[in-house]
Amino acid sequence: MPSLIFYGTPQSTYVRTVRLLLAEANINDYELKDIGIFNGDNKTEAYLAKHPFGKVPTVEIDGITIYETTAITYYINQKLAKGKFAPPDLLMQTRMLQIMAIIDNYLYTPAVGTIVIQNLIVPSQGGETDQEAVQKAIAPTQKALEAIEDLCVGSPFLVGSMISIADFYLIPIFVYLEQTPQFAAVTVNTPKLKAWWEETKILASVKKICA
Repeated sequence: MPSLIFYGTPQSTYVRTVRLLLAEANINDYELKDIGIFNGDNKTEAYLAKHPFGKVPTVEIDGITIYETTAITYYINQKLAKGKFAPPDLLMQTRMLQIMAIIDNYLYTPAVGTIVIQNLIVPSQGGETDQEAVQKAIAPTQKALEAIEDLCVGSPFLVGSMISIADFYLIPIFVYLEQTPQFAAVTVNTPKLKAWWEETKILASVKKICA
């Protein structure tokens, strides 16, 4: 039995964030338990006992339960990856945390919650895309990506020559956004991010986790 049990929907961007970290750290000995966010698995009494807000992912590691992606990635990076996915420079660490916060607070909802869901999920379930909602989501998605562009001070990755947790946060969102008709519009003013994406989307870990 693996000492790390991972609860989450494999298609979730945040689940993929943590799994990308694990893959890049060569940590493959974990059990993935699929918690469906569309069928109500995340609202069961058993799962709410692990995550009181019913979100994914949650991990159990060495008998400790941790939820919220920021906390999970911090713990795994420090305990299992010897901190290699956070830059050693204080300012670069700060930029990494800023990018993660922008994704959590300003990018995820318009980009994934609206553009991705309306273009990819709703039609797959027999619904019709809400084009008005999608159009309204373009501007805030652009603004969030342009803010990340301004903080993108590394090469080829967001905050340096080494991949970091910030990259793991943004990669799964770009995987989905690239499949939408709005991708060109929301990235029109972010040349550094477009160059970053061309470098990162070919990584073996990205192909494995986000295929």
